[in-house]
Amino acid sequence: MAEDRSGSRPSLADLVPHFVRTQAGLAVIHTIKQGGAWERVFSTGGVWQSATLLGDARMEPAFAYQRAFGRAFELVPSIKSLLAIGGGGFAFPKWIAAHHPDIVCDVVEIDPAVIAAARKWFYLDEAEELQEVAGGSLNVICADGRQVLDEAQMRSYDAIILDAFVGSEPVRSLATQEAFERAHGALTSEGVLLANVVPVAGDESLQFLRDIVAGMKQVFAHVAVDLIEDERNEGENYMVFASDHPLSVTDAIPFDEEFLGAPLHDEG
Repeated sequence: MAEDRSGSRPSLADLVPHFVRTQAGLAVIHTIKQGGAWERVFSTGGVWQSATLLGDARMEPAFAYQRAFGRAFELVPSIKSLLAIGGGGFAFPKWIAAHHPDIVCDVVEIDPAVIAAARKWFYLDEAEELQEVAGGSLNVICADGRQVLDEAQMRSYDAIILDAFVGSEPVRSLATQEAFERAHGALTSEGVLLANVVPVAGDESLQFLRDIVAGMKQVFAHVAVDLIEDERNEGENYMVFASDHPLSVTDAIPFDEEFLGAPLHDEG
């Protein structure tokens, strides 16, 4: 398939939707023009899982919450190694390849069909090449994210990103206090954990978010929450930051003990 790198109109072949059978069901990859820019979208069950801009901006994330992951580099400027759980269209790893290509970036995606689609339609191969040339590496790991977290070496990552969903549902095994304990052990002393949290549909009390924050508070010395607003995204995305090192999140939403829910656990 011809790739559009000039910013001009994609070819007719690129505009034809493609179907991919994934572990989460049948996915469709289609190309649209939005806000004057062409982008390719990966969706399952009518939910957008990821997207990539085309042309010269192909390494830049399409959504605000994906760009917000880059704040890890503001909180920990000396990042040398990063673990991202949830590959999808590899939007954030591509950003790393373009802006911080000299680091080691391990990306976990459980579904081989999603990885194959990212290589064919979302510029994953190019991102791998960018990091290799710069002396870093983008390592794609096809595995269960929680298993990788459980088996991670102590103090091996400066940042960990959690962004794993099955359709619109978050992966619960990555939202428990035990998962946060594993992440804590895998982080360096000044390392930071970032989690993309999307509230459950109809949950006006934000119970899922409150439970996650409560779980992180049991493990980390500092936790911050930020609402990531994006008019292109119909849902709400909250970014939760956690670290034993003080967090400078200037636009964080203040919360008190009454906000906290009940930590989720592996059993129960």
